[in-house]
Amino acid sequence: MIIKSAEFKCSNPRVDMCPQTDLPEYAFIGRSNVGKSSLINMLTERNKLAMTSSTPGKTMLINHFLINKEWYLVDLPGYGYAQRGKKEMEKLWNLISHYVLDREQLTCLFVLIDIRHEPQKKDLEFFTFLGENGVPFSIVFTKADKQSNSKNSLNVQRYLDVLKEQWEELPPYFVTSSTARKGRDELLEYIEQINKSL
Repeated sequence: MIIKSAEFKCSNPRVDMCPQTDLPEYAFIGRSNVGKSSLINMLTERNKLAMTSSTPGKTMLINHFLINKEWYLVDLPGYGYAQRGKKEMEKLWNLISHYVLDREQLTCLFVLIDIRHEPQKKDLEFFTFLGENGVPFSIVFTKADKQSNSKNSLNVQRYLDVLKEQWEELPPYFVTSSTARKGRDELLEYIEQINKSL
């Protein structure tokens, strides 16, 4: 897939305020500081499309970007940021879960995982939540340039081994690096294949 156009459309604090269209939506979510904005900018080849922040967990809204006037890339708030207060965490979770469960246009949710870490409880709980609710998702391992390929392979396998304990069929997964542009073609090709099948 060639990205001909990528434009920011809107930010919304509620799901019912999101664009009312029939276009498919591919949403990106992950824990804070997982490299989500960098990945979105790398995929779209627009350096400042999604604003990267030195403050983890800054995204508090649902951000819609129209790609090629054919589909939406959706930037969701991160989950599991411990420095937020309990009320704020609940508000964020309500926003995330409402979008993930009720947004009919959601075609695939890409869950970002920092490849350098062993399986994290919050990520595994989120996978379980998605599985129990039948939400189509894929795993995107980020920051693959930060360590050796052998360590990357080991950590990916650790995640897959843990998932195999609960899942009969594993979700698709991608290994990416925003710095090295690794995984870009595979991710966009996957989105294009889904779009063609709709």
